[in-house]
Amino acid sequence: MTRPIPWLDEFSPFPAAAQAWGDADPAPGLLAAGGTLDVARLLQAYRHGIFPWFSAGQPILWWSPDPRMVLRPSAFRLHRSLRKTLLRFMAQPACQIRIDHDFASVIQACARSPREGQQGTWILPEMERAYIALHAAGYAHSVEAWIDGQLAGGLYCVAIGRAVFGESMFARRTDASKIALAALVAFCRHQGVDMVDCQQNTRHLASLGASEIRRAEFLEAMAAASGQAPPDWRFDPVYWNSLLSPLQPAA
Repeated sequence: MTRPIPWLDEFSPFPAAAQAWGDADPAPGLLAAGGTLDVARLLQAYRHGIFPWFSAGQPILWWSPDPRMVLRPSAFRLHRSLRKTLLRFMAQPACQIRIDHDFASVIQACARSPREGQQGTWILPEMERAYIALHAAGYAHSVEAWIDGQLAGGLYCVAIGRAVFGESMFARRTDASKIALAALVAFCRHQGVDMVDCQQNTRHLASLGASEIRRAEFLEAMAAASGQAPPDWRFDPVYWNSLLSPLQPAA
């Protein structure tokens, strides 16, 4: 028989991640339901490897899957086609990478871009408001690709210290989300961020070098990284060198 999941009120602590439903349960990784999406609650969740994910008509659902999909910036696969795209992007003065220039527009655009293999959005209006508040508190960031003065694509993430948790991305122009992801990888390499949480396994992420690790290993790594001083969230074009150096082979 499937164990019932705990129901959280405003003050309930999260159960341990190891108590999340497993592969034999209806929703592997589901840990709890209820609670709130305020900044303090979200920070508590991320520090314990937990994230919210729910659809319209559902209560807030909290997840901690095992295994966990992560992208190590050192293992990022820069395919030849993306390398060419980045070189063209860098060569044009009208193309820029900006960090935290328009976070609200990024998350709103992500809300209109379903995740791989899903229909509809999981970024409901209450999620938008919650992460905009988290951004205002300094714990959520957007990486944005701008072309001809227009936001062409981007992503947003949560960051506590040097623990980075990828959330969602979007593109309005071809490959713009890939450019933003490559910029995040270049930023992480330069800033000494060793791991980016991707939450769930997708073919696209796997093709870029992401892989699954045990939840216990993930929690240990993120606990150590979250205790480190946060990086300076700005992008310098010199960061591209960590990806495009001749010593970096193309996949």
